[in-house]
Amino acid sequence: MAAVLGTSQRKLSDLLDPGFMARLDALDVLSHRMLKGRLQGERRSKRRGQSVEFADHRPYVVGDDLRFVDWNIYGRLDQLFLKLFLEEQDLTVHLLVDASASITQPDKDKNTYIRKLTAALGYVSLVGNNRVTITLFGDGIVGQVANMRGRAYIPRMAELILNTPCEGTSDFDKACRQAASSRVGTGVIIVVSDFLFKEGYESGLRRLIGEQYEVYAIQTLCPQELDPELAGDLKLVDVEDADDSEITVSSALLKYYKRNVTAYCNALKDFCLRRGGTYVLANTSTSVELMVLNYLRRIQLLR
Repeated sequence: MAAVLGTSQRKLSDLLDPGFMARLDALDVLSHRMLKGRLQGERRSKRRGQSVEFADHRPYVVGDDLRFVDWNIYGRLDQLFLKLFLEEQDLTVHLLVDASASITQPDKDKNTYIRKLTAALGYVSLVGNNRVTITLFGDGIVGQVANMRGRAYIPRMAELILNTPCEGTSDFDKACRQAASSRVGTGVIIVVSDFLFKEGYESGLRRLIGEQYEVYAIQTLCPQELDPELAGDLKLVDVEDADDSEITVSSALLKYYKRNVTAYCNALKDFCLRRGGTYVLANTSTSVELMVLNYLRRIQLLR
């Protein structure tokens, strides 16, 4: 699906501070599954092979290809050593990002936070020369730029993130079905959303979790959702489908609400962990810089 792009000249620096981007230059996305079986100290996306980047030597053994003997060492030491090289192994990073109307509620800070976090993760992935796809979803996929690689795609990524509006209903299962059918290679899929779907998240996440991809579910919620400060008689209206209900907010109701929010987040976390995924709660009161540079590095999504 083609990306939803506009004519705006806005840039990634409208979302990310240049100083923050400079710190992101030193990071890369880590795939634990691709790391299995690699020698300690090897970069996750490379393996010893026969490409052009030199890595190391090892002693020659009978049957090795003589084309890779280092004859300079032989001339100095009168011993045969084989040249080892680093062979690039593609890592695909797929960002699946909520762009439904609910992301703008209860205030626009959550929407801004999600876009900044997406921009930061996309930037790290592109600078690391990974294959990158960014997909925005509402009622299915509403915007996408696929199979990007390298810094040259940063402006195109910024256009997608900055210009795709958050509107309409969400159909998470439909979006995951579409995303799963188009993904390629092996790597990491990162879902950034509040995960507050009326139809639930279970069916959608099952489509994403598998042997070829590590799944990270980053649930982004704002303080008003986690610990609301409300009182009195209120009418609540669902921003996506206009369903409404009238309530009277009491201390008992707030306690009940907080218990349910905690239980919901814990259930999502448990669902991910039992299937080999990783759950992250991103409270928008925590800066994107702290979330990326500290927490996401601590859980080894980034290094």
